[in-house]
Amino acid sequence: MNWTKFLGETAARIGVLQKETPDMFVGFNAMSVAAKKSGVLDEKTKELIALGIAISTRCDSCIGFHIKSLVRLKTTREELCEALAMIGYMGGGPSIAFGAKALEAYDEFSGR
Repeated sequence: MNWTKFLGETAARIGVLQKETPDMFVGFNAMSVAAKKSGVLDEKTKELIALGIAISTRCDSCIGFHIKSLVRLKTTREELCEALAMIGYMGGGPSIAFGAKALEAYDEFSGR
């Protein structure tokens, strides 16, 4: 999969929906800012949690968006793989398959 192209197309579709439902997006964006704010857990930890949920719900676009955030947060491939091992353990075969997709996205977005 070309993750860059896929996320660009996804963002365009979301943009169309945002024009039709602006109030929902105001609320969703406010919730996003509040949830990602560093506190006891830092943003990277929160993004790893979000990635685990994205993998377990088999949401390709969510995987892509959270991997991009993890790359921005300078997550190492080793940190990601350790998280993917835990995600695979908890979610079994399907999570392992979607974890492999997440690793592919990481490699693309990190220029590896």
